[in-house]
Formats: sequence, structure tokens, C-alpha cells
Amino acid sequence: MNAKAKVIISKDDGVRVPAGVKLLVRRCCIAVLEEEKFPGSAEISVTFTGDDEIRELNRLHRDIDKSTDVLSFPLGENGVYDINPATGAKLLGDIVISVPHAVAQAEEYGHSLQREIGFLTVHSMLHLLGYDHVGGGIEEVRMREKEEKVLTELGLKRNDTYYMENN
Repeated sequence: MNAKAKVIISKDDGVRVPAGVKLLVRRCCIAVLEEEKFPGSAEISVTFTGDDEIRELNRLHRDIDKSTDVLSFPLGENGVYDINPATGAKLLGDIVISVPHAVAQAEEYGHSLQREIGFLTVHSMLHLLGYDHVGGGIEEVRMREKEEKVLTELGLKRNDTYYMENN
């Protein structure tokens, strides 16, 4: 199955996005849609931002006054989505990724920035498709399994990087 997706990527002023990350984000979005056997085409918006901006979004939309790594804003509910009348694509929602947070977490977890941004994108795509991990239990386990399956298929399995360090 070849999923069709339009991934609209933008960045806030002053945010630097490493080369290759936009392609990685598109690959992650499409891989999740394929894994989920998503019918038809989809549109997703991904914005790269800084910690101050994501903190403000977190405060406004979740009443949590702190920075976070990623926020997901689903537009659909129970598999029902608005349709872009011009393209017929289902509008899945918005993903906002804090680049500074992703950089810090990649360092903390000892993996590449690509792995971290890939994880955040896959994680958020699953949220846009209705998955939730907040309550824990089987839902969280299912979501984590799907994340790792997609990331492994993309060559981003846990603790892998795109390069080998010379010793």
C-alpha cells in the first residue's frame, strides 16, 4: 500500500532545522499511514518551533505552563476527518516540535537527533489518528509497539544512529 500524504512543513523564525529532517518527517508520516492502512489521502501540518513558543501553546491549549517536546492537535475524532475540498484529502491535524527540546532529548537518550525527531513525528501521527497513552495500560503498550515498529522499518530503531563514530 502506498499512502498518499501532503505534509506541510514550516518553522518559526530563528529555528534551525538540520538538513534532511524535512524528508525524514515526511517519511515518518507516510510510514505511520501505511502501518495503519489509512484509507485515501491525508494532509498533516508540521511546525518546528523553539521552547518559548511551544511553552505558550502548551499553556494556551493544555493549561500546562512549561515547555514540552511535541504537541499534537488532531482535527478528526473517531476516524472522522474534515476533507480538503480542493484535494479530497483528510485533514489529520497539526504537529508542533520543539527543536531545542528534541536536541536535548537526543543527547539525554544517547541517540541521533534524526531518531528523536522521527520518534516525535511518529508519536504525534499516532495521536492524530486517535491513539492515546495518557491513561497507561494496554493503550500505551499498543502505541509504544507501533512507534517502535514504524521507526525500526525506517531504520531508526532504538539507540541506532545514521553514522558510526570513528574511535
